[in-house]
Amino acid sequence: MAQIFSDILAKGIRRGQVPARTASAREWYRNQAQKSGSGTNAESVIQQTKKSNTRATVSNEGHIGQMLLFQYDAKNKDTLPYYDRFPLIFPINIVKGGFMGMNMHYLPPRLRATLMDELYDVASNDRFDARTRLEVSYKLLSSASKFSLFKPTVKRYLASHVKSRFVKIESSEWDIALFLPLQNFVGASKQKVWADSRKMIQG
Repeated sequence: MAQIFSDILAKGIRRGQVPARTASAREWYRNQAQKSGSGTNAESVIQQTKKSNTRATVSNEGHIGQMLLFQYDAKNKDTLPYYDRFPLIFPINIVKGGFMGMNMHYLPPRLRATLMDELYDVASNDRFDARTRLEVSYKLLSSASKFSLFKPTVKRYLASHVKSRFVKIESSEWDIALFLPLQNFVGASKQKVWADSRKMIQG
């Protein structure tokens, strides 16, 4: 676990805040991440995380619905309008040569929170422990109107262009990771990316 995660979790536990269990607890952790995240970047989080909490690849259905952070070098980066070097994703499908995932960074923080609150409804359990994951698929997301915010987040990733190990974010840390400034967009500012995402959501 990276230091900033452990610091915020420890502070929350001392205050009686149980991660993810209630809307108020989720909001507390998100606010703490936003306040404490200045100067934090994805590269340092990946480096600080113990190897025991990382995996080499996303290769089977067992990885679907976990929150993962990793470094990525887009194949067509010279022609893409922009891409995120450090995706924060929930894998939703394994495809030839890689996987598809919801990269939460493509939404501004408040929309991330709204989508995440809806996604908690499809968590595999309400213990929010090491076994908790989202029971999601592209079919489910596209068929349920309450998940409409997911559209700009869905991206395809090639395994050969992943440049780090995958850091698994435990479910107790989802709300912290969600609000840390870990995005690193190449080719456009975050404001431009988020404006495009809002347009896509609005149709």
